[in-house]
Amino acid sequence: MAVVTFNDVVNASNQISQYLHKTEVFTSEQADKKTGRCLYFKTENLQKSGSFKARGALNAVLKAKEKNIEINGVVTHSSGNHGQALAWAASVCSLPCYVVVPQTAPAVKKNAILSYGAELVECGLEPTDRYEACEKLEKEKNLEFIPPYDHVDVIAGQGTIGLEFLNQVPKLDAIFIPVSGGGMSAGIAIATKAIKPSIKIFLVTPKGKKLEECLRTGTRPWEGPPQYLDTIADGIRLQQTGYITTPILTDLVEKEVFEMSDEEMIEGMKFIFERMKLVIEAASGAAVAAAFSQKFRDMDNSIKNVGVILCGGNVDIDALPWY
Repeated sequence: MAVVTFNDVVNASNQISQYLHKTEVFTSEQADKKTGRCLYFKTENLQKSGSFKARGALNAVLKAKEKNIEINGVVTHSSGNHGQALAWAASVCSLPCYVVVPQTAPAVKKNAILSYGAELVECGLEPTDRYEACEKLEKEKNLEFIPPYDHVDVIAGQGTIGLEFLNQVPKLDAIFIPVSGGGMSAGIAIATKAIKPSIKIFLVTPKGKKLEECLRTGTRPWEGPPQYLDTIADGIRLQQTGYITTPILTDLVEKEVFEMSDEEMIEGMKFIFERMKLVIEAASGAAVAAAFSQKFRDMDNSIKNVGVILCGGNVDIDALPWY
């Protein structure tokens, strides 16, 4: 099994930081009053390409170029944010990029992928469709495949969020992280637990992911091809976490998973829109909602300083979920 270490995250930070934003940490008196704790919002929605995905994508592309200077280009499949990030990263490295997306991916994300100079390849709606289309391109054009999450260099790149966050707010007691395949949460957990072993990492998902069962048993309860959850949060629709990320999460994160409904995500989004004047996606709204939840209010009062990852801001403003 592939292993990602703290040194991998540090090396990634040294490699990619010159190209990326050091995203700010925002606070809100209203959020603190609402929770009875001090909340710190890490604004990855303001990162290059509009999400945290730029970190892992760029690290993976740079590493791929190191290993193969004759690389023909890169390819991936993505519902949007990883595709945008890889397209941006490839443009930084002057490489061709191909992104396979389902036909239903938000127009705002498709347009952004194209704006970075990548070639967009649409596929069917089934999870297997994107894998087949991606594999075909990889073989036909001899491209380097960079998956959205289950890749050591992607995980290490995402982990740089944790390094930054603890440097900005060393007193953090816990962090809420939205999770799909688990690349960001695994990377952040590796980084923050190495620096501050006492920190608690809470994962946030849509309803029905069954991640808590996975964390408590140490096994992946999902069989067959990838499946998608019925949720407004297109960035965290994937039901399964990865083969590389799952053991990392099982070892390092808290067993209590926060499963949020669409309505709760919308309320989290609205709070950030209205009170903090930031544009965030539903996946980010899920993390906000978890920090505001009764479940968290009932938890250990010693958890005073809480980080919330606002993972992306690539929302279609013509199709906001509360309209």
